[in-house]
Amino acid sequence: MKKQKIEIQLEVFETVSELPKDIQELMAKAQQARENAYAPYSRFKVGAALRLSSGEITVGNNQENAAYPSGLCAERVAIFHTGALFPNEEIKAMAISASSPSQILSEPIGPCGACRQSIAEYEQKQQSPIAVYFMGETGKIVKVASVMDLLPLGFDAKYL
Repeated sequence: MKKQKIEIQLEVFETVSELPKDIQELMAKAQQARENAYAPYSRFKVGAALRLSSGEITVGNNQENAAYPSGLCAERVAIFHTGALFPNEEIKAMAISASSPSQILSEPIGPCGACRQSIAEYEQKQQSPIAVYFMGETGKIVKVASVMDLLPLGFDAKYL
């Protein structure tokens, strides 16, 4: 038997103002999208914004449904929306922001496993990484250079 260690590298920004200007703008769009989330059941709101290679920004937010699990997370809404409207555009970066009615979220909230898998599919499709920045409502922001940093040993088309 051989043991292997998997490590990832994160960048942590203390505030939004420390982010590069284009990412500050992207995070602001994610925060705006978060406020428009349809979350009448959990009241947990998430917004996502994507910057494309053309400079275009697209957004998504979580969309809940009384028939669980028919809803969809913000990250997948944003990435699928982008894939439908801009199928040949490269996604350069994603910003994610979350809020809760029961507390101020000051810790970064990363994408769920299903969203990580969906983002990974688009990285594979475009054959280049998507930088992912995520935060709560306030506080620190975490950046990973690729969603694969959040999904080591991920499943992809090479196994099919």
